[in-house]
Amino acid sequence: MKTSKPFAGLIAVTLALTLLSGAIAAPILCRPFYYAHIGPLGLAEKTGLTEEEIKTAFDQMLDYCQGKSEEFSTGVLKWSESGKSHFTDVRLLFQLDLNVFSCCLGLLAALAVLVRLGRQRPEPILGRGPAFWAGTGLGSVFLIVAALAALDFDRAFVVFHALFFPGKDNWLFDPAQDQIITILPQAFFRNCAILILAILIAGCAALVLFDLARKKGREAPLSTLQKF
Repeated sequence: MKTSKPFAGLIAVTLALTLLSGAIAAPILCRPFYYAHIGPLGLAEKTGLTEEEIKTAFDQMLDYCQGKSEEFSTGVLKWSESGKSHFTDVRLLFQLDLNVFSCCLGLLAALAVLVRLGRQRPEPILGRGPAFWAGTGLGSVFLIVAALAALDFDRAFVVFHALFFPGKDNWLFDPAQDQIITILPQAFFRNCAILILAILIAGCAALVLFDLARKKGREAPLSTLQKF
């Protein structure tokens, strides 16, 4: 079987992108995660809306952002063209992430088939497999990002929008014009960030442990033979 370091690198990058895009997709796809915030954050009491009205507004907004609906709506809540334009930008980012996640899953499956059929095998890089490098690389980057964000989440929130919505300020909502912001408090976005980070760290740890277990398994027969 042919071994290749570039092939190992491709697997590592694909694993990292799959984990990253999948972690970001979690709060996008898991609506109950938002629903669980309605009571603890007192959204019904603060807005005067019923829980059902809040869920409907959130669902309609998210349907648009996920590409499930071509019409933007926020239930009984008012919205402006400026607010809609921001969610149109969000829609592009959400769909990009979901497409990257789907493509990476497909690529991983194709790479696994190549290995399974004996056509190609990843050559260890500095003695470690692609799972190790995907886990340590991605994990290191996001631990640093998390540490910086934890120092000042408000500042990190502003920097995030400056990076992903360059030159725009339509994400600064006027609650009187775009009432959807009243049911999307910053605490919810903070918890989304925590969820994403938790999935990333758990996934990175799993990748590193998987590689260490495989390495130990490969070395075990040799260690046994050396005893004789």
